[in-house]
Amino acid sequence: MKLSQTVRSGPDQFICQQNALTLLHEKLDLFSQPVIITGEKSYAAFEKHYPDTHNYPVLRYDRTASVEDMERLAAQCQHADCIIGIGGGKVLDTAKGTADLLEIEYIMIPTVLGTCAAYTPISATYHPDGTFRSVDYYKRAAYLCLMDLSLLIESPVQYFAGGIGDTLAKWYEAEGITSHYEGTLPAMVSVGLQTAKVTQELLLSDSEEALNSMRQLSVTPAFQRVAEAVVAIAGTVGGFAGEFGRMAGAHAVHNGMSLIKETHSFEHGVKVAYGILVQLTAAGKTEEVDRLLPFYEKNGFPPTLSSFNIPERDLDEAMHKVADFAAADHETFTLAVPTAQSDDIYSAMRYLETLSRNKTLV
Repeated sequence: MKLSQTVRSGPDQFICQQNALTLLHEKLDLFSQPVIITGEKSYAAFEKHYPDTHNYPVLRYDRTASVEDMERLAAQCQHADCIIGIGGGKVLDTAKGTADLLEIEYIMIPTVLGTCAAYTPISATYHPDGTFRSVDYYKRAAYLCLMDLSLLIESPVQYFAGGIGDTLAKWYEAEGITSHYEGTLPAMVSVGLQTAKVTQELLLSDSEEALNSMRQLSVTPAFQRVAEAVVAIAGTVGGFAGEFGRMAGAHAVHNGMSLIKETHSFEHGVKVAYGILVQLTAAGKTEEVDRLLPFYEKNGFPPTLSSFNIPERDLDEAMHKVADFAAADHETFTLAVPTAQSDDIYSAMRYLETLSRNKTLV
């Protein structure tokens, strides 16, 4: 496997606390012409919690996270010296790409807890028609990642749940990849791997309380720990581990599920969480599956493909579609389970169905 030569540890500054937006004005002292890139709901959430007034230009992204939209926005702020991205993953990725085109600093203010986009110097980009284009890496990390917990506690809980599922996969995918590496791991890869382990342990212990805190609009220590895990700690895993911290089996299953229309209404991370169970089962790690199932039940993560509202008559065909896609050469399942074929993934999905039904009957 190719070793990553560049370590990307994270933003220059990271702030995560209640009422953190009160600090934004002083953090902008270095800049004379900031420009905000945001969406409608994102900006409304920001305005509710931003205690000052400002006269910074506010530009709206077109919801695509496309290079074309980044170019459009860059053309509108040629004199900017800082881009302030406010929103979810696609907004923040758009803001990063725009700043990269302009070769200026950028600030990330997440308004949902679904991804680590606010922490990482990369963007998932799409074509204008919504189809996936590429993952782009930028020269600069963020000047500041600012997480206002007073704002984030009011964000949609389903995004937070998805963020937890997606972040939980960091450990299982990284462990799956590194377990097949012969030789001593590079020191920084080991740091990334240990970070992924810390994230897994934190999520397993604190997610239930964090989600309940969010439902009660109460910023608790557990909520802050899990919020930081989803955005910041998760963002460091790939930054340190490089190719060893990339997406693997769980995400390949998620990508295969995109072929099944019934799954489209579920959050990305919820589908990735199911993919974790498939990856573990295909690898023969069924004891770890048994350990995870109570966590899934408590936090509402579907443990079977049938849990995604797929009719029984269509289930077998759906399993084959997902398995065939996940096992394809262009996908990443075999990074975690090198010997896996389509039939192995299908069998793993079938095992989870049987396991879940047996537990229901007990």
